[in-house]
Amino acid sequence: MKKYLLILTLFFCGVFHTVLAQTKISGIVVDKQNQPIPFANVVFKGSSEGIVTNEDGNFYLESQKTYTVVLVSSVGFSEREITLEKAVNYNFKITLNEAESLNEVVVFAGKTSKKNNPALDILRKIWERKRKNGLYQFDQYQMEKYEKIEFDMNSIDSAFMKNKIFKGMEFIFNQMDTSRVTGKTYLPIFINESLNDVYGDNVLKKVKDKIKASKTSGFNGNQQILAFVKDLYSDYNIYNNHLTFFDKSFTSPLSKTGIDVYNYV
Repeated sequence: MKKYLLILTLFFCGVFHTVLAQTKISGIVVDKQNQPIPFANVVFKGSSEGIVTNEDGNFYLESQKTYTVVLVSSVGFSEREITLEKAVNYNFKITLNEAESLNEVVVFAGKTSKKNNPALDILRKIWERKRKNGLYQFDQYQMEKYEKIEFDMNSIDSAFMKNKIFKGMEFIFNQMDTSRVTGKTYLPIFINESLNDVYGDNVLKKVKDKIKASKTSGFNGNQQILAFVKDLYSDYNIYNNHLTFFDKSFTSPLSKTGIDVYNYV
């Protein structure tokens, strides 16, 4: 009786999951040389539901709606339509052909003219509205901010798990998971979560960030790695005149002083 109950439970779980996700597709996008095409667009035709392939050309896309055609495109390649014969479609291999003709490419050397430059007209519109977007719309604001940073070890196979270095610690592999995008197994080795209360005053140009809760798993004792991660995932305001990356200051391309540093075309 228990066996029948288990089978029925699995059956109904499978049916319920199918109802939630009506159309599924996964696979890889490659060129004629069988090389992966990263950051290609994969979209259900006639919808705004889509995704981009990862660095290895892999993708996974699902929707609660029913679709029969997927559009795949990338810069420099001709768009391709893929007909879906089933609701669930795994391990697709989609080959894109290079576009037959590309627009003319013009290379500029040295300084470009600031007179009648349409790129600068666009910049002026950005400067005009930069204090009217996002949090700048409010004199004061308050929000709760949640952040999660995770580093994973991937490409884990049976040979890796049997390495002598993990003797006595085999239990760590019980925490492994599988990526729904690449289908590869990965093991989280560092997770940092924080919950903050943020108070801002755009009139006084002040921001107060108060930590409510924080938890770190992995690398706890390595302050250098923690500092590196903090810098890597810092908040950046592209409207600022200068941006700091790893203690190095750069002029923002959107700042009013950028026209003296960069060439805009």
